Amino acid sequence: MNVVRAIEDNAAELLMAMGAAGGGSQRVDERAEWTIGGSPIDYHNAVVRASDAGVIAESVAELTNRGVPGTWHVGPSMPIAAAELVAAGFVPAGAEPGMAVRIPELVAPRAVPGLSLTRVGDDEGLAVWEATLGQGFGEGEREARWVASVYRKLGYGDPWRHYIGWSAGTPVATATVFLGAGVAGLYFVMTVPQARRRGIGAAITYGALRDVDAEYAVLGSSPAGRPVYEALGFREHCSIELYEWTG
Repeated sequence: MNVVRAIEDNAAELLMAMGAAGGGSQRVDERAEWTIGGSPIDYHNAVVRASDAGVIAESVAELTNRGVPGTWHVGPSMPIAAAELVAAGFVPAGAEPGMAVRIPELVAPRAVPGLSLTRVGDDEGLAVWEATLGQGFGEGEREARWVASVYRKLGYGDPWRHYIGWSAGTPVATATVFLGAGVAGLYFVMTVPQARRRGIGAAITYGALRDVDAEYAVLGSSPAGRPVYEALGFREHCSIELYEWTG
């Protein structure tokens, strides 16, 4: 398996599917692939593939037309130079290490007493997932509200799997697994602030991935999450550079 390409493609498929569910304009042709306008969150108005720098101006025109901020997700397969994006008004917004592990080789984390994991199966469960995610992920309640509205439309069967971690009957963590590009992509891993540094993030990651039938798991890590994933056996295979346009 081309692991690097799987990392790129899994994230691209997830972003395109979420953007479509949110009502974004979808472009998929020989020059570009993007979803723009379906989200108030810049990360999710995303250009995920481009073959030439001419697409940059076209994406700015679409972002302007839709009145939303957006991002380019530039992985190893995209032949676009940073200077070209910066010249068009995009700002470097950091990089996500693209990480992967063979699921049979996951390293079991230490047990967290009293922690349990449930899979979301209906709107009621998703409401709990949303409220939990909103306590500490990304843009907080605003982002959690949009993500949950999209997932409510996409449903609760494969390729979407959402999980809640519970401690003493209280929801304390979230995770989502997206099955695409032949791998299991891990997203929206979050532990509420008051329950952090107890190993919950590692435990919910391990539990969610052991629940799927795939050879590889992939993810894009935050700086804080990287040591957790490395301890589980994940290794960096590439870097996804993010460039943000705010208009």
